[in-house]
Amino acid sequence: MKKNSKSILAWLALVLVIFAVLSSLINSGMIGLYYVQILMGIGISIIMALGTNLILGFSGQFSLGQAGFMAIGAYATAIMTKANPTYAGFYISILVGCVVAALVALVVGLPTLRLKGDYLAIATLGVSEIIRIAIINGGDLTNGAAGLTGILPYTSWIIVFLFVVAVTILLLNFLRSSFGRQVIAVRENEIAAESMGVNTTNVKVTVFVIAAIVSSIAGSLYVGYIGTVVPKDFTIMRSIDYLIIAVLGGLGSITGTVLAAIILGFLNMFLQSFSELRMIIYSLALILVMVFRPGGLLGTWELTFSSFFKKNNKEGK
Repeated sequence: MKKNSKSILAWLALVLVIFAVLSSLINSGMIGLYYVQILMGIGISIIMALGTNLILGFSGQFSLGQAGFMAIGAYATAIMTKANPTYAGFYISILVGCVVAALVALVVGLPTLRLKGDYLAIATLGVSEIIRIAIINGGDLTNGAAGLTGILPYTSWIIVFLFVVAVTILLLNFLRSSFGRQVIAVRENEIAAESMGVNTTNVKVTVFVIAAIVSSIAGSLYVGYIGTVVPKDFTIMRSIDYLIIAVLGGLGSITGTVLAAIILGFLNMFLQSFSELRMIIYSLALILVMVFRPGGLLGTWELTFSSFFKKNNKEGK
């Protein structure tokens, strides 16, 4: 228990130090508005990539539908904040988006998650496209293909930072729970897990629903950051962007996902003048990673302080 307390305090100190450094640099003007927006975009990418990695890296399911659930969160916030342009309306819209995304994921997850591999990827891609087409045909509510504009900038770098920390902590605790170990078991060997009494369908649907909620949160933050939302923002390429981050960082590594999102976020900043080359460079980076680091940059490795404290205790004895 004492070791766990030390580890928790170490993580809390790290988070506070990062927040204090960023706050000082931004308030002093050393980090300008442009770079603050880059940081916010990276934070939203981290949240989306964590949801993608939860499905692909931790449960072993190949999903291409995350952009659809991001769209649900984005439009929930855009529509509700138009009617109630307050921070209370913004946070309520996040909750509403999460509920709607969870219900949609539950409804479509029960039949589709019985599929595997490429078939599951195609099915989830179809779900994402159905959501997008439904938004396009949403009439005055969604303003069709033209989308919604004039959304107030509710999302600040502090809000994004807090959500990144909260989502990361919740996912880490989920994966370390008894149910989380069942998720890992399904990834490693679904047949063996089922023979040990694990309800594999329940595990996969639960993970799918949680990932949908995470994507919806990212969508709400995204629309509060961009100020506008259109259906074309949530095509398959949006899902692939976050799939690339998850694969590059390491399937099954929260730390790797965060690191890859930061690296690709800054790389994307430098490539804005060469936007047509972005996907080529991303693809080249993926090829190099698959050749030299098949498991991603960090594989399944996680940054932990518990091993550090264990080592110190042994040396002290």
